Amino acid sequence: MTVKEVIIVEGRDDTAAVKRALDADTIETHGFGIRKEIWNRIEKAYEERGIIIFTDPDYAGNEIRRRLKERFPDAGEAFLAKSDAERDGDIGIENAAPEAIFEALRKAHFTKTEPYFEFCEEDLMRSGLAGKNGSRKRRAQIGKILGIGYGNTAAFLDRLNRYGITREEYNEALRTIDD
Repeated sequence: MTVKEVIIVEGRDDTAAVKRALDADTIETHGFGIRKEIWNRIEKAYEERGIIIFTDPDYAGNEIRRRLKERFPDAGEAFLAKSDAERDGDIGIENAAPEAIFEALRKAHFTKTEPYFEFCEEDLMRSGLAGKNGSRKRRAQIGKILGIGYGNTAAFLDRLNRYGITREEYNEALRTIDD
């Protein structure tokens, strides 16, 4: 698989891991302190080819993702489950198997331009994704299946709607974890 968008990752080890999984160009942020030159490269890629934000599933990665998404709201996002990114207590894309990286990027999502409000908090409650023991684990499982990552109830609901997840996709994911 070749990805036309430029993949935004945190570091050179992430770039190496992505390139083991598929044919793609990357730009490395080098952590929180994104230099002006890097911002300019990301902006050029965003305007010319589009970008997919693919950061580590940890606090630092989520903060970098948030900053990038603020500046580039139409950027795509790919999510890797923590369980796929952890090795010896270290969490990062560089630890993931090529298959997990390939799958995360294959499932990359882009924000829908038209408002989409398929799901509400009541849907999550009925599905055991909010307000119950085990809800957090179920959201992590469904997020991995749908390629939208883990999020608290509000973030998860936002991603379901923002990425235009259909009722059929949602129900199929639920069936998968309930079997």
